[in-house]
Amino acid sequence: MTHEALQALRRLVGRDDADFRDGQLEAVEALVERRERVLVVQRTGWGKSAVYFVATALRRQQGAGPTIIVSPLLALMRDQIEAARRAGISAVSMNSANAEEWGAVRQQLADDAVDVLLVSPERLNNPRFREEQLPDLAARCGLLVVDEAHCISDWGHDFRPDYRRIRTLLAGLPAQTPVLATTATANERVVHDVVEQLSVGADGSTRQVSTIRGPLARASLRLGVLELETPERRIAWLLAHLGDLPGSGIVYALTVSAAEDLAASLTRAGHTVAAYTGRTDPADRLELERRLRDNEVKALVATSALGMGFDKPDLGFVVHLGAPSSPVAYYQQVGRAGRATDNAEVLLLPGVEDRNIWAYFASASMPKQEHADAVLTALAGSAKPLSTASLETQVDVRRTRLELLLKVLDVEGAVEKVQGGWTSTGQPWTYDAERYERVAEAREREQQLMLDYQRTQSCRMAFLQGTLDDATAAPCGRCDTCAGAWFPTEIPTEAVDLAMGQLARVGVPLQARAQWPSGMDRLGVPVRGKISPEESMTTGRALARVSDLGWGQRVRELVQGPDTAVPEQIVNAVTKVLADWDWAQRPVAIVSVPSRSHPELVGSFARRLGELGRLPYLGELTAPHGGPTGEAGGNSAFRLAGVWDQFDVGPELAQQLAGLRGPILLVDDLVDSRWTMTVAARALRLAGADAVLPLALAQAG
Repeated sequence: MTHEALQALRRLVGRDDADFRDGQLEAVEALVERRERVLVVQRTGWGKSAVYFVATALRRQQGAGPTIIVSPLLALMRDQIEAARRAGISAVSMNSANAEEWGAVRQQLADDAVDVLLVSPERLNNPRFREEQLPDLAARCGLLVVDEAHCISDWGHDFRPDYRRIRTLLAGLPAQTPVLATTATANERVVHDVVEQLSVGADGSTRQVSTIRGPLARASLRLGVLELETPERRIAWLLAHLGDLPGSGIVYALTVSAAEDLAASLTRAGHTVAAYTGRTDPADRLELERRLRDNEVKALVATSALGMGFDKPDLGFVVHLGAPSSPVAYYQQVGRAGRATDNAEVLLLPGVEDRNIWAYFASASMPKQEHADAVLTALAGSAKPLSTASLETQVDVRRTRLELLLKVLDVEGAVEKVQGGWTSTGQPWTYDAERYERVAEAREREQQLMLDYQRTQSCRMAFLQGTLDDATAAPCGRCDTCAGAWFPTEIPTEAVDLAMGQLARVGVPLQARAQWPSGMDRLGVPVRGKISPEESMTTGRALARVSDLGWGQRVRELVQGPDTAVPEQIVNAVTKVLADWDWAQRPVAIVSVPSRSHPELVGSFARRLGELGRLPYLGELTAPHGGPTGEAGGNSAFRLAGVWDQFDVGPELAQQLAGLRGPILLVDDLVDSRWTMTVAARALRLAGADAVLPLALAQAG
């Protein structure tokens, strides 16, 4: 078998002198000869895919059925299919992007013409796939591979609830079906959790899981941290030194807006870069990945959307503008670099705002008991399945959080996805508050470890290895703490001036809502369909998003802090927004939205704009029922219900509007869902305003 495995490896890599790395042949033997369940924890670039492709070739020679690879990302599937093709292995996928090919794939599987089937974890719970395809595949499967297996563990940095469905798949496998799980980012706690999941056998039995773990140090990476006081200086460093970094690479940012803003700044400075985020169209992602692979761009400025699944062996550098929330996530991202090169540069430029961003994402990923109870109550009380949109009118949870919560409840057996939506299984379910508290505490510890990484005086690579419980951790001799700073620390004055000028840009569009949420009658709001042009506002402006690199921090402190008069610096910045606003007609008066939390801020803001623009300030709308209810962060339907009928144009204001011809400038401090502005603008339009131009100090997101 060793000879056959070596020949398969050489076909895979296309070299007659190729040989197995430490641990690879051991894993292949465990899978092919002993039909074991194996967890492989090895550094990125070690060759985990070589193990499952070689094992697939040998299992197929033995007459076994196709290998099923559960893979989390489309980009990862594309790379795996291409690698399989080079090795002479027939690989196909079933995912959300190739639905038109599923019929042909099913026929190929029936004809036993497929060596490898790649599926996403979400596909395992598709009702039709689960009922029509999965039982036969599980019975015929020659090898099951769980790629990026740390996603199984909710202790991990990249937990995905759908991965928990693999436990059901494992329980349905024949006893002699080998299973391989692979990851490069798992500490002992995550390894224990993954092993527990992998050990599930048929009829409640427990299978033994072998763990093959190697050293996680990456000799090609040269790590460093450069702490700079302000966003302007961090961006200035990139403006000045991005071109000096070797080859092409990735610049990571923590938020979509930061990635887009940074890409725009670098482009204006003459660097060939592009933004790559969760908002990037799938087809555009493919093209951007190709351009980076072919070195047609110096860098992609990306969020974590560009992570697992992107493989460019000669990637020359990874720079982070802002730190990820855990060293494990950081190790995974910097592992994109230096896979097939002797040297690659890795630099972290942390920011003081990082902790606020970590806290937001941590809260968004944890299910809340009151939300879970509300979902279960709604489903139990419905005679038919409810779609996610229908649930939104009964449960005040934002769409992304609701979808995550439904997946968690599905995995834990409380709900089930069926044709037409979601239904309750009727099985008892208890919110495991203690477990979620432990997970939250673990994530807080990881955040502290990330801060410790930034401040450590010991070897940075050894520090990262230590957070992954790698017993082989030792000084690398290359990082900035071992060998001194390898990166320039000076920033030319002209780069700082350029960065400050670009970050001083103000104004982001506030798009008008075009459609009322569906099912609003269930919440007592008598609207549906498109918003009438006679009742809508026009596209407006905000000074900045709270997550922006430039004015973001200043407006965030203002709208989240104590109520105070608007600073003159803010007023001056808003006048630039007004000067650049391409409105069809200049506003003729100002009205403000009543504010519970910042009445002085909003009122002084409106009055100062009136003074500077020589526009009459007509006062604020009245709140006959006490003003908006609910809290920011819920879904669109409940946000609309919370502000519906909460604003009124009083007699005095109505009288003033009656004599005016032209747009009204409607001002507020913070815009989140845009329903407050939409409903307030509607009140003004119904009272006779020709048009309403919304203006806010800050936009959430």
